[in-house]
Amino acid sequence: MRLEEEFSHCDNYDEEEEPKTMSQCSIGALQQQQQQQKFVVVGYALTSKKIKSFLQPKFEGLARNKGILFVAIDQNRPLSDQGPFDIVLHKLTGKEWRQILEDYRQTHPEVTVLDPPDAIQHLHNRQSMLQCVADMNLSTSYGRVGVPRQLVIKKDASSIADAVDKAGLILPLVAKPLVADGSAKSHELSLAYDQYSLQKLEPPLVLQEFVNHGGVLFKVYIVGEAIKVVRRFSLPDVTKRELSKVTGVFRFPRVSCAAASADDADLDPSVAELPPRPLLERLAKELRWRLGLRLFNLDIIREHGTRDHFYVIDINYFPGKCHF
Repeated sequence: MRLEEEFSHCDNYDEEEEPKTMSQCSIGALQQQQQQQKFVVVGYALTSKKIKSFLQPKFEGLARNKGILFVAIDQNRPLSDQGPFDIVLHKLTGKEWRQILEDYRQTHPEVTVLDPPDAIQHLHNRQSMLQCVADMNLSTSYGRVGVPRQLVIKKDASSIADAVDKAGLILPLVAKPLVADGSAKSHELSLAYDQYSLQKLEPPLVLQEFVNHGGVLFKVYIVGEAIKVVRRFSLPDVTKRELSKVTGVFRFPRVSCAAASADDADLDPSVAELPPRPLLERLAKELRWRLGLRLFNLDIIREHGTRDHFYVIDINYFPGKCHF
């Protein structure tokens, strides 16, 4: 199923009357509609927060006009008794739910599950999250894509300084929680300026070398073969003078959220220029295969002072704000 054809128009909301959502429709009505017209039926199992941000009435109305129906999955009933579905879209956690989906995939191979639970789990650990990008070592005529040098600290904050020294990491360092489960805490990050302050950090965490990038990052949203790129404000560059005078750990609850859009900002063209499309297409295609995912986004930065040296600093499954 070509997902890019189904989702690529979702930004262009119509101003038509908002229809009744499929979550309010009975299964009988669903089957009757399917008989009258060929629809792509998407069963969804999402958190209430995700439903509120993703399944807005205008979006559902547009989707229905395009032949796509969204139907809520009842988590209190066996999944195999519901539907029939063409696609199962989900973002729930827990071993029980993962097992339900795995069993469903085995008995319903004709249904596209977005995405396989085991593949999603791979992105919940920042130690393994970026390994696929590092293994690719992507370099083309359009640019290079890598990951910042990083170090995993699982316990004992007092040993962080020695571990950083042995690994040869250069300050300042970005500290991120090791677990990336979509919670508010998993989005928090800290910037440590000096060796002494490293002991103030709270393991388990991942330390990444901070790369100056002009204070702007690129969020690359991937749905199947479709790609959408937006700009977000990020942490500002750190100068050598600042690094010599500033000490301590600075904490940031959330960086590059939707409210930090930089798409309409008056930016230096060398900073604002989007990564080359052919490079992103090659990267997305390779990651879809390596990760086994079709619905995710990348946080990418361009090293300041270069035009073609990029770093992937984070990967998220089914991000909070989808731009399709």
